[in-house]
Amino acid sequence: MPENNDGPDTEQGERGSSRRTFLKRAGLGTALVGLGVAADEAIGSATAPAVPPRTTVTAADGVRIDDVTVIDPADGSRRARHTIFVRDGRIADVMATASAPVESSLRVIDGAGRFAVPGYNDMHTHVLQSPDTELGFALMLAQGITGIRQMEGSEELLIRRAENRLGLNETAPRLLHLPGALLLPFNANTADDARTEIARQWDQGADFIKMVLTDQDVFFAAIEAAHEKGLRIAGHLPPPVHIDAAAEKGFDSIEHLGTGSSVFLTLSTRADELWAQTPSTLPFPTWAARIPFAGWAFDKFLKKNFLGPATSTTDAAQLALLKQAFATYSEDRAAQLAGSFIEKRTWNIPTMANIRSKYVLDDAEFRDDPWLQRLPAKDQEEHLATVASFRSIPPADLDIFHEYYERTLQTVGIWAREGAPIMTGTDGNGRGVGNSFAIEFRELGRAGLTPLQVLRATTSQPASYLGRTDRMGRIAAGMDADLLLLDADPLASIENLSSISLVMRNGHDYTSADLAARVERLMTAQD
Repeated sequence: MPENNDGPDTEQGERGSSRRTFLKRAGLGTALVGLGVAADEAIGSATAPAVPPRTTVTAADGVRIDDVTVIDPADGSRRARHTIFVRDGRIADVMATASAPVESSLRVIDGAGRFAVPGYNDMHTHVLQSPDTELGFALMLAQGITGIRQMEGSEELLIRRAENRLGLNETAPRLLHLPGALLLPFNANTADDARTEIARQWDQGADFIKMVLTDQDVFFAAIEAAHEKGLRIAGHLPPPVHIDAAAEKGFDSIEHLGTGSSVFLTLSTRADELWAQTPSTLPFPTWAARIPFAGWAFDKFLKKNFLGPATSTTDAAQLALLKQAFATYSEDRAAQLAGSFIEKRTWNIPTMANIRSKYVLDDAEFRDDPWLQRLPAKDQEEHLATVASFRSIPPADLDIFHEYYERTLQTVGIWAREGAPIMTGTDGNGRGVGNSFAIEFRELGRAGLTPLQVLRATTSQPASYLGRTDRMGRIAAGMDADLLLLDADPLASIENLSSISLVMRNGHDYTSADLAARVERLMTAQD
């Protein structure tokens, strides 16, 4: 059964490091041929790590939380002076404290002056790719994250989940959704390849399909194949795919606004003209996908070129297109697109903090964030070198990158105002420089979301997306006992969403001091 229980330096003069130019100049096929020579010997050790032990969520003692204000994200209501009864990892009852029966067998938590909300859900994380998942889980729980949607999987991870070998005990968030391998040209080079791969992942027990990069025809075939298997499909929009077309065809969840320039080309009053200037093919020849070990080499050596700051994935031609798109940006088109999302029930996980780290990397926060000092010296050095490289690009290019992020804020704000479904996600593995759940909340607030909208995006909206409204997203009888106590009213300000006093995971409760101490122990053990 699934375990549901529980950038390299960039030089301005070397625009060849952009995604398309990098692959054309280096030649992905040539690079992979060279890498393939060494891959045969290395791949065995890379794919056969030590098998981790089985873990389970231990039973929690019953507890009652007295005199707390219960917040319902569904309607924004506050119920003051209520008691929450928790037994066997579930919420047994919620009632006015004045009428709550006295039960000597239950431990009492004094909730006076505090606010109870459902546990938060990070709906776009890569924590299972972290070299230290235990630390990642601890960092997430300390931020109130009691549920996660893992956005990159594999056959190995699916097997380990089935065997309860992912370390998902009561000190880790609940794993809500896990895909199989990413859809890329290496396993989905044709429509038939995609259908075969999706059938294989369905058989392996994947919860959904993660799209990254395919031809347009393969992209649409993958949507159909996933839905035929009863699976959702989520992820990136390949360069040739228009965001409105993706919604129309039933793509379930768009991450990072689709990635790249796609959304802003579509939101231009000159959309057809700008799209006509955009290549309609993949950024490398399809034959390269057939080279032995191509997918492994991409993952181990070339992925970083796709995941770094905007300077590593945007060339001069793309910058020129973006500049035109921003000059002709249409709020009306953004509102119309939101209407399509509502009609087709297309979800968006903007990952604001992550986008900000790609387009506003020169902001002081990326040098001053205290988390930077907690990283190993090598990681600090690499991060600061990337920041310095970003800051050194010509001011005109910086202006375009900065406007990219401002337009991202504007667009997400319009979608939220129109009522398009939005969820929170960090695209991280627990904590990063300039990337945390508090920062994600802050940036959603900058986009124009109200505190209640942000609360919904991380509680009741994920429950709706996952079809789990009977188990999560509210504090009510029958729900999983994954909840938070906050020291300040979360509906009064977005900052208050991070005023965490206590985290309850499957009935086990931890104070913020408990969780901070656990993180510190794990960090010290790494040193």
